[in-house]
Amino acid sequence: MQSAVDLARSGLGSDTGQRTLRRTAPWIVLAAILVSLLSLLPLAFIIWIAVQTGWETVSALVFRPRVGELLVNTGLLVLLAVPIAIVLSVALAWLTERSDLPGARLWAWLCVAPLAIPAFVHSYAWITMVPRLHGLWAGVLVSVIAYFPFLYLTVSAALRRLDPGLEDAAAALGLGPWRVFLRVVLPQLRLAICGGSLLVALHLLAEYGLYVFIRFDTFTTAIVDQFQSTFNGPAANMLAGVLVSCCFVLLGIEVLVRGEERYARVGSGAARYQQRARLGRATIPGLLLLLATTLLALGVPFVTIGRWLVAGGADVWRFDEIGLALGQTLLLALAGALLATVAAMPMAWISIRAPGPLQRLLEGCNYIVGSLPGAVIALALVTITVRIALPLYQTLFTILIAYALMFLPRALVSLRASIAQAPVELERAASSLGRPPLNALWSTTIRLSAPGAAAGMALVALGIMNELTATQMLAPNGTRTLAMAFWSYSGEIDYASAAPYAFIMVAMSLPLTWLLYVQSKRMAGR
Repeated sequence: MQSAVDLARSGLGSDTGQRTLRRTAPWIVLAAILVSLLSLLPLAFIIWIAVQTGWETVSALVFRPRVGELLVNTGLLVLLAVPIAIVLSVALAWLTERSDLPGARLWAWLCVAPLAIPAFVHSYAWITMVPRLHGLWAGVLVSVIAYFPFLYLTVSAALRRLDPGLEDAAAALGLGPWRVFLRVVLPQLRLAICGGSLLVALHLLAEYGLYVFIRFDTFTTAIVDQFQSTFNGPAANMLAGVLVSCCFVLLGIEVLVRGEERYARVGSGAARYQQRARLGRATIPGLLLLLATTLLALGVPFVTIGRWLVAGGADVWRFDEIGLALGQTLLLALAGALLATVAAMPMAWISIRAPGPLQRLLEGCNYIVGSLPGAVIALALVTITVRIALPLYQTLFTILIAYALMFLPRALVSLRASIAQAPVELERAASSLGRPPLNALWSTTIRLSAPGAAAGMALVALGIMNELTATQMLAPNGTRTLAMAFWSYSGEIDYASAAPYAFIMVAMSLPLTWLLYVQSKRMAGR
């Protein structure tokens, strides 16, 4: 029996289809090229520094034992954390979406809720509860807990959209439940798993605060340390160059695994919901898995923050400082999320509608910048503004551009998955009825992908509220976000004073995680 994805193959990837789509909306291709070129600015900055430094110095900085140690640490972190997150997310998504598990809706929300807690707050909670927690396995534990919801969201949303008729057909041909899942369900989850895994891996490459708390050295922590000591030294830029190479490897793996299969249908499939599987004696293990995940991802941070709030009392609530930090954080998060989502739309459309060598190249440019730490992107923009556009140095415009570059992959992954489920035949039908290309695109694909755009904006806003290094380097004088205030107090080992800022960041993020959960269900028509 062919896999479900094989049954849905289409000729949309042909050269003729690509030419037709590009002629229909050339402005989309142009917009995607402009955004991709802007995304290359940090990489161009690294190359420029390397050229100025000279080959002898570059080779001495790159080919040394310290770089090998960082490469092993970062590689092991990705190789261990990402597969664990995939298995955990697929298991949780199946339990909450396809089984008769008691309280499935509540458990589904609890699986998304850890996104409301910044990664460095997860690490802060664990290190204050278990002071001896450090090293590789500590990094894997906290990374999986902090980032598995990215995978859970995409996989659970894909599970809701699957046509149950395909699984019924496989079962009628004699396949058991496990073989149906492996041969029919899992292939249809490939796009969701690839997108979510790439997003998690890129976050692992770029994360800084989480690994500082647990004292685990990665390329990002080493780069930031170098920048803090020499500001714009060549050693940090060469480390960033190696980090970009790691990103190329991840992109290549994702491209090979994802393939070019089509995942959309013209019709909606069977007009019924998938019948939930009976767990029977597996109900207790399923509940225990969800309970353990919830306690690790939510229980530890909430207990730790609550303990420090009680210990600090009323004195730690400095409402004048907190109010200023809250207002500035909201402004930056909303403006940055809107800009990143608008910038990602053209590339997401081309990724699905016109796959090919140009699309792969442009999409890779957008993902490369997501693997760079905020310090590298910030210093690239500092150099450009100081040398070329001095009036833009440390302005709101510059910090928003940095946010758009850093969090473009979050918006792109959400939009790509949403557009993939909007059939191109609807665009063609609208055009054949006489609508102009832009009107046809707006009335079909853009409207159908609106839930994905909202989810992407929420993901970007979450990232901006938790961003630290680029904000410190690029924000206008006087800016003090919640994350900056939290990091300042925790750096002084004043965990009680840092607790209110951690609490507010979590409280602000919870509505956004609820929006992600609701929009993922709307994408499935529920």
